[in-house]
Amino acid sequence: MNFIKLYKIPLLIAVLSIAFYISFAFDLERSDFVKLISLYTALFFTSYFFIEKFKLNFWLLVGLGVVFRLVFIAAIPNLSQDFYRFLWDGRLLLQGVSPYLFTPDASAALSVTVEQSKQLIDGMGALNASHFSNYPPVNQLFFAIAAQLSGTSVIGSVIVLRTTIILADVGILYFGKKIIEKLGLPVKNIFWYFLNPFIIIELTGNLHFEGVMLFFFVWALYLLFKENWFWAAVLIGVSVSVKLIPLLFLPLFLRYFTNKNQTPKVLKTFGVSIKRLVGFYSIIGLTVVLTFLPFLSSEFIQNFSATIALWFQNFEFNASVYYIIRWIGFQVVGWNLIETVGKILPVLVFLFVMRIAFFRKNKMPQQLITAMLFAVSFYFLLSTTVHPWYIATPLLLSVFTKYKFPVVWSIMAVLSYSAYGKDGFDENLWLVALEYVVVVGVAIWEVFPQKKIKPARF
Repeated sequence: MNFIKLYKIPLLIAVLSIAFYISFAFDLERSDFVKLISLYTALFFTSYFFIEKFKLNFWLLVGLGVVFRLVFIAAIPNLSQDFYRFLWDGRLLLQGVSPYLFTPDASAALSVTVEQSKQLIDGMGALNASHFSNYPPVNQLFFAIAAQLSGTSVIGSVIVLRTTIILADVGILYFGKKIIEKLGLPVKNIFWYFLNPFIIIELTGNLHFEGVMLFFFVWALYLLFKENWFWAAVLIGVSVSVKLIPLLFLPLFLRYFTNKNQTPKVLKTFGVSIKRLVGFYSIIGLTVVLTFLPFLSSEFIQNFSATIALWFQNFEFNASVYYIIRWIGFQVVGWNLIETVGKILPVLVFLFVMRIAFFRKNKMPQQLITAMLFAVSFYFLLSTTVHPWYIATPLLLSVFTKYKFPVVWSIMAVLSYSAYGKDGFDENLWLVALEYVVVVGVAIWEVFPQKKIKPARF
């Protein structure tokens, strides 16, 4: 009784949070943007309260994070249709058929059958059904496991996939806490990921596998910082085979393994570092190749590369720099320049990553992670398509640094859902502009801190 009196306010806020998550999971239409943003905002306030109020009570915050995730366990995702494609790919793979060789809408003509095919195709949507799968092999493995364990039950598959994602988040919490302690940062930082409603809703709720990719990657960083570079390389390879985004970070390991300022007395050590770096990259490459090997064929390479290219040269959503360029293109030439711009922007990202790989000090763990944060943030700022769940990667990296603009980004990303109205898809570019003005403004403020101006003396 005394416990309830002492903690009645936190208990009330916890109950309210659970009620908000239940409403989000079971009583929300994506087109109801007012309700969506209201629940989202309220959950951010409650999470902030718990992180700041109970920052020293690690296990209480862990318990809250797990309970909030379990609210979604039997809920059908309501903000994303992608999980229907996950189920399709998994069932196809279970039959021994490569999901990279058949599009769902052409499967019937090619005598490829999948249980509940009409329901899955209608669920994923015509656009998704018209393209080949772009999910790498380890991701496909999880889809197949869900199909194996749940049979033809849609909700059963959802529960299996969701359990996988929840376990991955717990793994991120475990290894993330260890890295934070090694870096001498406040342990509460990890809860800007684990207790963040953005992560709970987008990953656990909507079944996006960024969290699984990040689990393998954070585990790899933990081993790397303990100088176990062999298994770190294996895990990075596995993370690439869940989601391709860690490929962006590979050049950044150059300065971590080597030092250009070596003196002649330590050239031997430098030589060992070079060999270790080559070995590190080789193991990553070999791991990725081994995971792709069962699917390799000329058709696979053609289909997979063409599908990936769509994200750069055809699709556009919630972009920032690209939308400005697109507007200029319409004013100057009168049409959308996405095909041309979509080829140039990745080159600029590559040059930026190589710049910080060669000329930025990335020798220490926190320096390396900060470089990764800058690289992936720049990549998304120049991307033509930025779905909200993409922000999970910079958000997690930020908890190991002094930067908080990805936390702000995880709040502002919800504005992109304004595009899904009752009358169909229609992006509100003013809200997109607001999102990026706030995020970029905070980033500039943090990266280029304002110097204190001394008062003038008269």
